[in-house]
Amino acid sequence: MVKTSTGLEDNIAALLCYVGWWVSGLIFFLIESENKFVRFHAVQSIVIFGIINIMLIIFGWIPILNLFMGFLVGGLAFVLWIVLMYKSYQGVIYKLPLAGDLAEKWANK
Repeated sequence: MVKTSTGLEDNIAALLCYVGWWVSGLIFFLIESENKFVRFHAVQSIVIFGIINIMLIIFGWIPILNLFMGFLVGGLAFVLWIVLMYKSYQGVIYKLPLAGDLAEKWANK
């Protein structure tokens, strides 16, 4: 495995991008300037979990939607969280639709 500017191996740093949802993604995006693999996962984490977080906040304000959509979005978020952490730990660039393309573009800047 390759070391990053943080001193971590790249697969560990990529996994940590997802641990704290978009917050840890933002932290790694700001501190990791060299490793494109980690930057990709950081941006994908920011985009995916940022959108999910906004959706959960909006559904929280609407009581009827919160019952069904909050549970559905929360369940989807949990599954995505586990899959993305697992894939990043394996060293795989697992691109989600739209967010993965955006992450790829931003990670290479």
